[in-house]
Amino acid sequence: MSFQLKKYTAPDFSKEIFQKAPNVKLVPAPADTVAPEQFHAMSIFPEYFKVDGQWLLAKDSRMDCVPVYRDGEILVIEPRHLKKGDLVVVGRTEKCQDGIFVHANGFGAIEKQGDVFAFRQNRSRETSFSKDYDELYELLRYEKEHGGNILWVMGPAFSFDADARAAFSKLIEHGYVNGVMAGNALATHDLEGAYMNTALGQDIYTQETMENGHYNHLTTINRVRACGSIREFIEKEHIDNGIIYNCMKYNVPLVLAGSIRDDGPLPEVYGNVYEAQDAMRSCVRKATTVICLATMLHTIATGNMTPSYRVLPDGTVREVYFYCVDISEFTVNKLSDRGSLSAHGIVTNVQDFVFNVCRGLGLQEESARE
Repeated sequence: MSFQLKKYTAPDFSKEIFQKAPNVKLVPAPADTVAPEQFHAMSIFPEYFKVDGQWLLAKDSRMDCVPVYRDGEILVIEPRHLKKGDLVVVGRTEKCQDGIFVHANGFGAIEKQGDVFAFRQNRSRETSFSKDYDELYELLRYEKEHGGNILWVMGPAFSFDADARAAFSKLIEHGYVNGVMAGNALATHDLEGAYMNTALGQDIYTQETMENGHYNHLTTINRVRACGSIREFIEKEHIDNGIIYNCMKYNVPLVLAGSIRDDGPLPEVYGNVYEAQDAMRSCVRKATTVICLATMLHTIATGNMTPSYRVLPDGTVREVYFYCVDISEFTVNKLSDRGSLSAHGIVTNVQDFVFNVCRGLGLQEESARE
């Protein structure tokens, strides 16, 4: 059976509760970056706002941000981007009392659950994930065939293993990667692997520690900085493999968000956390499937940015699928606290995961050790 998206059912605005609801209260922001008292904060669900008798859907949402009415639309803006005079929605009810309606069961899944803010809890190393893998293969094929956008959020674990690097490179090559978000470490050690065949000084094929290997990532960073950019480094050093190389080759958008502990960092790494957040959200805005792999902080940050739905250019409202894959049960179950319609958790080694996904999609990636 081929994969099908769940049908979205909009609210029936002919019902009395919607007809009798007041218009939302719009209050100007008193200053730049400051919302008015009792401002409304967004959830991950589709939310509608009654303005001049019309119910407007916030098309581009983000949890914990504020709705602003501008040019006939509801925009969802981070408070730090508010400008004095922006018309901010005020009200903290969710069932039309203040002209605000949070539509938590538009895709039907929530009706089957006892709690709106719980979806698939208690995923553990003892859970069978065979069905999850099968569903994921179907979803990825669907996204590729129907113009979806698959965003991968990656920790550095992939860069330590030749098979994982090769498998993910194959996913990029075959069109299953439309964006990558990571930190300095993934890019650094992946480029180290391509440049020196090590990651953090260990051979990416044998895992043996090389003499003075702890210098290798620093040498790689230094050489990239000397070249001026990752792309120039790849060209000048004739790099021909790896995750970052293939992102560049196939023009996959790449956002590298820095952290306080970064070495170097690489030239393309965002050192300003809010610039990094804006760059990440620009990727999230396009995503219809998000897969987070072995990076707790990036995963939680991405989860906070990702709504449960996306409004397509033709006006269709569709579900956003969100996967969290990690060897840590805590990280996997942390995402279930978001209450997402589509937050799936898989507890496994992410190097094995990406290799299995590559095989499951019929790409038949061979082991780099063979």
